[in-house]
Amino acid sequence: MSCGHPHETDCTSVLDRVYEYIDHEMAEDDCATVKKHLDECAPCLAEFGLEQAVKSLVHRSCGCDTAPEQLRLKVLSKIRQVQQDLAADSAEPAASS
Repeated sequence: MSCGHPHETDCTSVLDRVYEYIDHEMAEDDCATVKKHLDECAPCLAEFGLEQAVKSLVHRSCGCDTAPEQLRLKVLSKIRQVQQDLAADSAEPAASS
């Protein structure tokens, strides 16, 4: 998408990362860049508003559901395994030195 006006950051780049912006999962510099773009680009601001509304609706509709205990345990087990694998991988170069 492009609004047809020149911006420091193009519309597509901003809209590709809009959920990161909504969820506050961006670095401060990136967040400031997106905010600046939204402040000066009405079409992107409208799209941002729509995405924010959809996310809010999904949260209201599904926010009370909890994952089954078995799924929760499986996910936590997988996270621990990945953490152990990463720790082992980072320890290998030190062991071979």
